[in-house]
Amino acid sequence: MSKSIKIWANYLIGGVLSTLLLYTIYRQVQQQLARIDVHTLQHGSHWWLAGAAVLMLVNLYLESHKWHRLLLWATPVRYRQALASLLAGTSFSIITPNRTGEYPGRILYLGGRHTFHYINVSVAGIISQLASIWFWGMVGLVYYNVAVPATMHRLVLAGCVGINIIIAVVYWRLHSWLPAAGQSKYLRRFAVYMQLLGRVPGSERLRVLALSLLRGGVFTAQYLFLLQWMNVQVPLAAGFCLSALFFWILAVIPSFALTELGVRGAVSLYVFHHFSTNTVGILAATGGLWLMNLIIPSVAGSILIWRMKWVKED
Repeated sequence: MSKSIKIWANYLIGGVLSTLLLYTIYRQVQQQLARIDVHTLQHGSHWWLAGAAVLMLVNLYLESHKWHRLLLWATPVRYRQALASLLAGTSFSIITPNRTGEYPGRILYLGGRHTFHYINVSVAGIISQLASIWFWGMVGLVYYNVAVPATMHRLVLAGCVGINIIIAVVYWRLHSWLPAAGQSKYLRRFAVYMQLLGRVPGSERLRVLALSLLRGGVFTAQYLFLLQWMNVQVPLAAGFCLSALFFWILAVIPSFALTELGVRGAVSLYVFHHFSTNTVGILAATGGLWLMNLIIPSVAGSILIWRMKWVKED
């Protein structure tokens, strides 16, 4: 195959995939927003909306910075490449359950001969992200147990605390289990991929974990800002804890992004119905968060996919 044909093949494959993803996003927005009656919306100060928009950019920066640091463990990568792969991964995630296609999408965008190294460092990113979700979920559950005490709620909190401990141990001690894993023919390949993590200093893993926790806090504050904008009258401290609980529940409920807004709406009403009767405002804030943090980056990522090299040109 000549070089010119390979170039056109890349444009064709990228263009078709990009178009399909953009169309999927369009249909998703069209169908999901039909659930909200925009004519009944009554919003408050636009400063809350402006704050949420700023936090969207902060969130994007924190995640791209974290991803860039992870990639540097494997091979020199420019920040611009890390950001582009992050957006592409967000676009891929909309067609997978619980957005599990996000990291594979990032790695697919980067391509090259360092794929296994990217998979290696992605494990640390995924575990740190889980740690953030379960930590903030624990914070939300503590408040929920105080506000709405029940035996089941206490049991869920106890389970959440236990899983937080397990995640922390796995994140900090994963590399120490590699020699034992290498003795098993089933785990040997996994151990080979994870060897790079054993050479990463603890201080660097702590920075990545701190970025994940900070990003979780930003996500939570952003949702709270949108709730305030939509006149959902919840005290700020209580609203922050309930927002953290909302994200935790989303993480543990299996869902496809194609139906994610419906799931988000149901979860938000379940979490906030004890504290506010503004159903339309809760659903609108949930939809706004979905648009800001998933749909807008997905559109940018879909456009970037058009530039991917699916066929080697040399």
